[in-house]
Amino acid sequence: MRENPRILLFDNDDTASRYFMEELMIKGNCSVSCASDIQAALGDFSQNSFDVVIAKFGKPELDTPGFLKALKKIDPDCVVIAFFENDNPGLLREISKLGIYDFIVKPVNLEKLFFLIKKGVELHSLTAAHRKLMQGFQEQSVNLQKQNTLLAKRIEESTKNLVRLYEDLRSTYMRTIKALAQAIDARDHYTHSHSENVAKCAVLIAQELGLSANETELIREACELHDLGKIGIQDSILSKPSSLTEEEWKQVKLHPQTAAQILEPLTFLGAVVELVRQHHEHYDGGGYPKGLRGEEILLGARIINLADAYDAMRSARAYRKTPLPKEEAIAEIKKNSGKQFDPKVVDAFLKIADKLPI
Repeated sequence: MRENPRILLFDNDDTASRYFMEELMIKGNCSVSCASDIQAALGDFSQNSFDVVIAKFGKPELDTPGFLKALKKIDPDCVVIAFFENDNPGLLREISKLGIYDFIVKPVNLEKLFFLIKKGVELHSLTAAHRKLMQGFQEQSVNLQKQNTLLAKRIEESTKNLVRLYEDLRSTYMRTIKALAQAIDARDHYTHSHSENVAKCAVLIAQELGLSANETELIREACELHDLGKIGIQDSILSKPSSLTEEEWKQVKLHPQTAAQILEPLTFLGAVVELVRQHHEHYDGGGYPKGLRGEEILLGARIINLADAYDAMRSARAYRKTPLPKEEAIAEIKKNSGKQFDPKVVDAFLKIADKLPI
């Protein structure tokens, strides 16, 4: 037993109280506080810290079950030893359910009482420490939840900022690349607005084929950038009015791959890059740069290939001053169905041809 355990003694019999107090203080080395009514006992208990409560039970005027409930409400871990002047099995069962630690019966065995006090003090100390520890855990858990909530909000805000920065950066890159593509178109007055015209035609074909809005948008972006690789071709070749030499034609055929290499570092354009790379592949395998054929070629690239060829036929070129009439251009598309062009893309084109501005 720890030094000077604090005991609250509740008994309405002054003689019995004095006896217990003397025995507990002298032989048990305890610090004892006595109370003869419930209100005084509860007031003392709520204002002071006690290791063990010894309370008389079995007297109607004491309402000891009510007293026990009140004690547990103040301190759920309080250790209560019940004292009976006579055996009372019924009351013992009742108060046992309310949480008494143990009981003693008159005549009191002091050795047993001191043993119960010793164990009761240890139990109260352990349960109080455990409850304090659990409260500490709960407080830490609440604080951690608050910190997690705050951190989640900060992460959400940071993510939104990063998304905005990414979108701004992406938009800036796209504007720059598109401006460069437009500048390439403008190098030759014959190809001015070519990419824009190709995009309009390709979008109509994609919609006719039932492609999704996302797929159609990728095709539109690829159309705007498909001739970016011509930045590496000399003006003298692009504007040459006569037939190209074999070496000059090799340079021209490099432009899809050159455009793809320019765009590849922009990872958000991954799908667009392949459309640009393949837009001169032919359905029968006679195109470039890889000689892909049929379904090996992305559908979007097959669409761009037809739209690109149609606008080229409908526009003046250095090698052909007069554009082909619309009927002749459409006839040429039909003629090359299954050869340069995918037949199903040709069918879709024929359905939208009347909607084309040129």
